[in-house]
Amino acid sequence: MNQPYLSPDDLPSHKTTLISEVLLSQLEETIKRSFFLGCDRTVRVLLSSCHWYFKINSGILIFIIVCQDIESYQHILTTVPYLADKLKHFANQAKISISSPVNHGIPWVIGINDILPGEDSSII
Repeated sequence: MNQPYLSPDDLPSHKTTLISEVLLSQLEETIKRSFFLGCDRTVRVLLSSCHWYFKINSGILIFIIVCQDIESYQHILTTVPYLADKLKHFANQAKISISSPVNHGIPWVIGINDILPGEDSSII
């Protein structure tokens, strides 16, 4: 696929690109902190047993959760509707990506608008 030609004057400067990356990183960290504090105690404990972070990719907020064991993975799956509802406070369009421990399942990604309120995610 051919890239359209843009003159150097039409491209952002290196400094602008670096500043944008720093600002996106700061936004991701601020969302992470606010999201965590907005969750109830039980969900905070559950999230503490996993590696999780936020990434903004092409303007879409992605909540990435990597579970360390199968038990935390199963518990996270049951909280997906709750997590989606909390994410709606931060973005109109967002996704949740959940990865199970290595060799215990496949990672999956779901849009927050694809989840019905109160839906039982434990069947996934």
